[in-house]
Amino acid sequence: MIYRFEDCTLDTGRRELCRGGVLVALEPQVFDLLAFLIAARDRVVSRDDLLEHVWQGRIVSESTLASRLNAARSAIGDTGAAQRLIRTLPRKGVRFVGEVREADTAGSPSPAPDGPASPIAWRAGARLPAVAVLPFANLSNDPDQDYFADGMAEEITAALSRSSALLVIARNSAFAYRDKAADLPLVRQQLGVAYVVEGSVRRSGERLRITAQLVDAGTGAHLWSERFDGELRDVFDLQERAAAAIAAAIEPTLQSAEIARQERERPARLDAYDFLLRANALLADFTATSMLAALDCLDRALAIDPAYAPAMAASAYCRAQCHFQGWVRQDAAAKANAVWLAWRAVSLAPNDPQVLWMAAFAVWNMAPQEGARARELFGRSLLINPNSAIALTLAGWIETMCGNVAEGRAMVERAQLLNPRDPNGWLMAGVRALAAVIEEDYAEAADWAERALAQNRRFAVALRVLAVANVKLGRTGGARRAVAELLAIEPELTVAGFFARIPVPLERMAATYAEALRAAGLPE
Repeated sequence: MIYRFEDCTLDTGRRELCRGGVLVALEPQVFDLLAFLIAARDRVVSRDDLLEHVWQGRIVSESTLASRLNAARSAIGDTGAAQRLIRTLPRKGVRFVGEVREADTAGSPSPAPDGPASPIAWRAGARLPAVAVLPFANLSNDPDQDYFADGMAEEITAALSRSSALLVIARNSAFAYRDKAADLPLVRQQLGVAYVVEGSVRRSGERLRITAQLVDAGTGAHLWSERFDGELRDVFDLQERAAAAIAAAIEPTLQSAEIARQERERPARLDAYDFLLRANALLADFTATSMLAALDCLDRALAIDPAYAPAMAASAYCRAQCHFQGWVRQDAAAKANAVWLAWRAVSLAPNDPQVLWMAAFAVWNMAPQEGARARELFGRSLLINPNSAIALTLAGWIETMCGNVAEGRAMVERAQLLNPRDPNGWLMAGVRALAAVIEEDYAEAADWAERALAQNRRFAVALRVLAVANVKLGRTGGARRAVAELLAIEPELTVAGFFARIPVPLERMAATYAEALRAAGLPE
């Protein structure tokens, strides 16, 4: 069914909403909510009706309902204050009150957008970079491989859709460009995307090669590319492995591209999303100064949108990073505020995997007594998006610190396999160094610590491992140099201060650290 109201067209068959001739991407629940309200516009829809038809009988919080309603209003140009199209009747329910014209989907196809589309799409009230996975080309001269090429694009679409940091165009819309050369400016205009994923599949004997690239739809610039080879007999394993690796690499690449785009365009007036992008760039710099500047950007984002869960989680995460690096002295009230931000972000966005892992890291560091709950958050994040290299790395860090070395190492190894060029490679190496210390393989610990420090010399975790490992290996000079670097990062660092600040659940590891750091010259 096609519903038309004001300048909007909602096509339930294609699951598409157009507004002013431009596709508006929606979360599935928001689309279902809007479609149900329009179909039932002749009556007031109760909360129970919404739970039954949109959430299939599951109980959700009032804040979740309110968030989805606000997102639906925003998508069609309405607001909670105006309630021009979606009206809330206190203690009764909700009703769609706009004038609607209906058309049969078969008889009236949804019109293609013909106006310029913004390369940044909106979802649930916040802007996100939009990406379309175009149909992969079959270069095998074997029509039987068409199914594999199509399946490859579908797998990548599904994998990317698990990332809350991206808006991924539905398969049906992207596959309209099947069997034709992609005109990127046209794709950008019609789908409202800033980026596209293109690729091909080629068979040679019993081997398959998959190539994929991420392209800026506006400039045509290639941002990332990779190829994957495998045996034909392992075709589905290859397809799944390639899709997971592509999704893991594209998410951080797009974040970097968005930061660069904002630097180029330099908007005169920044909104909450712009401030979040600036904060992300500053977080990546990983200095005491950049962290404080990032916190300022996040405070500004929350001043504009006090319920912006990604900014809340990023603020809690940033404060936790400052905490374990020793860059900002945080008293009990400051720690409690960071933990409150983390849990508030989780309550506002309980199914956002990025919010979940950022909150988990903050809770682990700032409220060690809630460590079990932090690990649960990591688990929920990875259940939603198992292809996030950074979530795997941080979850692996915590499991390693809890003594689950094999599990923690496996998580980090998967992260390294998914994205060997990840900009957070120094974190991955740091976790491997910690695992080696726990297993008392100090030569390997020193090697992994040096690898981490080669990418980020300010990483205090790796410097501490290097000091401990060098003491155990009899390299007193190297240990003292590592401690000198630690004291340059945190001049007031002491052995007692370290243990008062950093959770070290393993008593044996804590004893090793205390003895070695003293021997390396760290003040008591």
